[in-house]
Amino acid sequence: MSDTTAPSAPLGARRAPGEDETPPSASGLRPLRGLWPYLRPYRGHLVAALVALTVAAATTLSLPVAVRRMIDFGFSAGNAASIDGYFLALLLLATLLAVATSTRFYLVSWLGERVVADIRSGVFSHMLNLDPGFYEDTRTGEVLSRLTTDTTVLQSAVGSSASVALRNTFLLIGGLGMLVVTSPKLTGLILVLLPLVMLPVILFGRRVRRLSRDSQDRIADTSALAGEALQGIRIVQAFVQEATERSRFSDAVEAAFSTARRRLRARAILTAAVIAFVFGSIVLVLWIG
Repeated sequence: MSDTTAPSAPLGARRAPGEDETPPSASGLRPLRGLWPYLRPYRGHLVAALVALTVAAATTLSLPVAVRRMIDFGFSAGNAASIDGYFLALLLLATLLAVATSTRFYLVSWLGERVVADIRSGVFSHMLNLDPGFYEDTRTGEVLSRLTTDTTVLQSAVGSSASVALRNTFLLIGGLGMLVVTSPKLTGLILVLLPLVMLPVILFGRRVRRLSRDSQDRIADTSALAGEALQGIRIVQAFVQEATERSRFSDAVEAAFSTARRRLRARAILTAAVIAFVFGSIVLVLWIG
């Protein structure tokens, strides 16, 4: 654990009597702003990861240009002597891409692990200061599930997901710039098709996100039921309630599986839609070109 103390998380904060317990809805990337206090102590790693990400994206965009020049000039009879130079340049670009990508992966994964470790410590420290009334109303298993499962989701958001999103953004901006230089007409066609491709993806993506949240809630329910039954196992056995608790847990597991099945079905449809729309648009642009 770093000696830099991250702020404690607001999990289980006390509410005034009569206060609405429904959290305010948030959309977009706004909820991720709460992670900045945990990222601030590691600004150096964050900047290094952004530099590696930028280099990797620029190198990825440069590879097609290098291959084109190698084919156009390296294999011609008049430039046969310079083919070694073109292949060397292509090899150097590939090496730079490998180094930048591995560096970005390590730094971003390190940030995800570090931030999640700080969040878990902050949440647990906050939980120790809550009054006993909170634990009378909240099952311990549910709190433990939030402490472990939900923070793992944050690890993915801080780590790989954010990195992939930034990389794709850089590639989109750089690729559009290269397309404008190559063919403004086809670039305009792509910009027209892009909203048509993104609209169904966004709609399906929202459904997948909602089902993923429901699936996490159902898993939390199963953990809470198991923790409640095992903590009071003496009472359960004394009143011969093993069959009842077994039935309750089985129902919770089946509910979690049913929600997960709906999530998987929606994600499969989303994958099919993305592949169909994206490759269909590519084929259309290539046909017109």
